[in-house]
Amino acid sequence: MKTPYTILGINTDANDHDVKQAYLQQVKNNPPDRDQEKFLQIHNAYLLIKDVKSRVSYDLFTLPSADFSSIVDTALQSEQALMLDSDTLQSLLGMDIDEACLLNAIRPKN
Repeated sequence: MKTPYTILGINTDANDHDVKQAYLQQVKNNPPDRDQEKFLQIHNAYLLIKDVKSRVSYDLFTLPSADFSSIVDTALQSEQALMLDSDTLQSLLGMDIDEACLLNAIRPKN
């Protein structure tokens, strides 16, 4: 099964700008009037991982080797992630996170 990352031709550590640029390039190479099925596949892949919230959610629940700490690190490196409070993060992840766990996840590593 192809992942959104392989469909767009990017790595799992791509940022928002890289994802958008890959999407635009794929759409340019595969316009909807040439192959609507391929275009829809590209568009749906983009919708799944278009921003950091979408990527974190996708990575946590669909990638077989999802590493929670690396996904959280990726989310925290994004400018958008800096705006997440603990309630938003909990709703995004769909699980309860106690404050100690949250503080441990965002504490800078020495």
